[in-house]
Amino acid sequence: MIVIPAIDLKNGACVRLEQGLMERDTVYSDDPAAQALIWQQQGGELLHIVDLDGAFAGEPKNRAAIEAIVAALDIPTELGGGIRDMATIEAYLGMGVGRVILGTVAKENPAFVAEACKAFPGQIVVGIDASNGMVAVRGWADVTQKRAIDLALELEDCGVAAIIYTDIARDGMMAGPNIAETRALAEAIAIPVIASGGVSSLDDIRNLLAIEDSGVCGVITGKAIYSGALDLAEAVALTRKGC
Repeated sequence: MIVIPAIDLKNGACVRLEQGLMERDTVYSDDPAAQALIWQQQGGELLHIVDLDGAFAGEPKNRAAIEAIVAALDIPTELGGGIRDMATIEAYLGMGVGRVILGTVAKENPAFVAEACKAFPGQIVVGIDASNGMVAVRGWADVTQKRAIDLALELEDCGVAAIIYTDIARDGMMAGPNIAETRALAEAIAIPVIASGGVSSLDDIRNLLAIEDSGVCGVITGKAIYSGALDLAEAVALTRKGC
């Protein structure tokens, strides 16, 4: 299991939201590329990037910041937010992004996910964001009637590289990840699962390591490392020791 630092972009700056609410944001840096380098220097092996404006708009909105981040780093990146057509996927991968994350479109058009996975093998990740176990889409603004586990099962044979599972209620709240739901999802599918939302301490990392055998391959952390509640280098060292 690896620890994946996150950079969420809003109006070209690094921010963190509480429970996905754009009006409840905290700006941590106005230089995303410099911030990305800090996470790389502290041991990050993969950087998670979200175009928050793009997620709500349904189209890319922070291209310049994304380009700057990718150009600055040696480690691979994954990017989500408003990616809903093949041209956007191709443009981001051509820019040097390692893999793209499909969210809303995975719920609304699973066939597109299969098409993208075939065209770009190993480079398509699906983000499943859940509120009380139900899939939320369009920047978490709309909660659907589909269970997160059911959507994951539908994607089982598409060739998805990983699924990022986020519990919205815990995201940005420093309340700890939803271990039970993450484990249930990971055990239900063969696709590797990345946990997201609520990580705030080394104990949270330990709790996720305890369910690594269920298929949890990574954990995304944002607010905790920005605020200093979690030291990224210590978290990375913990996963490498496997204890």
